Amino acid sequence: MANTIIHLLRHGEVHNPDKVIYGRLPGFRLSERGQQMAQIVADWLVAGGHEIDAVIASPLQRAQETAAPAALAYGVPVGADERLIEADSVFENSCVGAKPLGLLAPRWWPKLYDPFRPSWGEPYREQADRVLAAVADARAAHLGGEVLLVSHQLPIWVTRLALEGKRLWHSPLKRQCSTASITSLRYTDETLTSITYAEPAGDLAKSLSKDSWSPR
Repeated sequence: MANTIIHLLRHGEVHNPDKVIYGRLPGFRLSERGQQMAQIVADWLVAGGHEIDAVIASPLQRAQETAAPAALAYGVPVGADERLIEADSVFENSCVGAKPLGLLAPRWWPKLYDPFRPSWGEPYREQADRVLAAVADARAAHLGGEVLLVSHQLPIWVTRLALEGKRLWHSPLKRQCSTASITSLRYTDETLTSITYAEPAGDLAKSLSKDSWSPR
């Protein structure tokens, strides 16, 4: 009987003074606080007795930088997996997240007709399916071990909803996936036995919500 744990880690705070919805845009790095978050997560994993066999991240800079301290702590390289990348969105490179009234502009109307798919970006089902495929490959490659996968808020959240058998469309305000949080999937052989959630950098994440803004 093999017990395997796949940790889904959301990246840390991003340096984004212009409050852009950065999506898949290159060049968005962690802020100083985001770097602190990444180190706190690595320390938390070590202190908790977790034996991480592999660290694999979305190819985007903020995810790769979040993965780096944990990879260093466990003496493994940071891998990259396109399936862990941020969701595609027509709002990328805009500031409508900081100015919601901007959605009233006529140019956005054709993209807002279906919140269930959603019509403005990559379908929720496709996001969940690609992350689940990455999870399945990580489990197969490290059966009986632990793997850290670093991704982004929306792909992680819809993956959790899919595993819990819940509908994938939702209110963004109800996502339990704060910055640098960890959603852990525990398997016994092929069976998912539990999903747990932790916020190792919770204090920093709370200060982020008070004096900063993050699109995802």
